[in-house]
Amino acid sequence: MSYLTQAKLAGDQLIIQRVTACAASEGVPDAPFWASQQGWRLSAQPGWDAAYESALARKVSEPGGDSSVISDGMILAAVQAIREAESPPDPPRTETD
Repeated sequence: MSYLTQAKLAGDQLIIQRVTACAASEGVPDAPFWASQQGWRLSAQPGWDAAYESALARKVSEPGGDSSVISDGMILAAVQAIREAESPPDPPRTETD
């Protein structure tokens, strides 16, 4: 991983558009805005930077739009993980619950 690769990935508009589509299908309110705010979190997802860096080395012209670089499954897993991290934990159960 390099920080340059991570920065390029975080700013890739095609990946953000794909994340927007996924977020919308997952019911995220205002999916375009939400996705636009996730670039750095996305670039830190396990395996994303290595896949993106490999695509850049292979001269893939639009790595963010290429599902063989970052798959739809990777995007779905990332959206779900980020949303879960954003959600407050459930309150502890008490004996009366």
